[in-house]
Amino acid sequence: MTIRSFFSPANHGAALRSTTRSLLAARTRAAVLRRLCLVGAVAGAALGAGGAVHAQSAADPAADLGPLTQRWLDDAMSRNPSSALPLRMEVSVGSLDSRLRLAPCARVEPYLPVGARLWGRTRLGLRCVEGATAWNVFLPVTIKAFGPAWVLTNNVAPGAVLTANDATEAEVDWAADASPVMANPDLWVGQTAARQLVAGQAVRQAMVRAPLLFKAGAQVKVVAQGPGYAVSSAGQALTAGSSGQTVRVRMENGRIVSGTVNDSGTVDVTL
Repeated sequence: MTIRSFFSPANHGAALRSTTRSLLAARTRAAVLRRLCLVGAVAGAALGAGGAVHAQSAADPAADLGPLTQRWLDDAMSRNPSSALPLRMEVSVGSLDSRLRLAPCARVEPYLPVGARLWGRTRLGLRCVEGATAWNVFLPVTIKAFGPAWVLTNNVAPGAVLTANDATEAEVDWAADASPVMANPDLWVGQTAARQLVAGQAVRQAMVRAPLLFKAGAQVKVVAQGPGYAVSSAGQALTAGSSGQTVRVRMENGRIVSGTVNDSGTVDVTL
């Protein structure tokens, strides 16, 4: 296995903590999620710019695929404009089954399979585009992205509200899990644990949810809004509700409506 690391200057010494504080103050959830997709987008652009590479050995193409893939990935990562995020990228390329025998090929083209991205554990396709016999193989690839995050210092029970004292800053692999890292504590402080959380875990989006504002069966205020008017009435929640959730409410006349829960626990219905 071959490993390459790519360092961002923002990750050294005090600069890392400074950049972290800047992220916490300025980044929003949408910005973090957009940044998490940069690696895959840049790799796709690099491929579109000319991803085919010439094999060095016609006798045993498989022997060249690892180095060829590594060079393609190195180029893709060097083009990555993600210096705005303090991430230290590390790329490792696996190997093909040693029993595999490939026909001679003068030109091999790397490509990303449909649905794949260069993030975490993934794979890169390689196909012969200039040879007597066409072939297509896949190499395992691991993309790690080390950067600042918040790591739990103690276990948190399901439904418990997270506080700033529940986590501390540390460097983690953002790409170790499909769920995005929540680098801004404003995104998780005051949220509740969606499941049992264990000390040492980085706080990620799938681990938390907004606290319940009412339970199923509770009486709730419903505000129905239309062009130029708003009418308030009472109803019974058919499901529990959190801020931003869509819930169903049975009105006093028996009619069931759907609406969005706002921060105060009122259900807003648009007519």
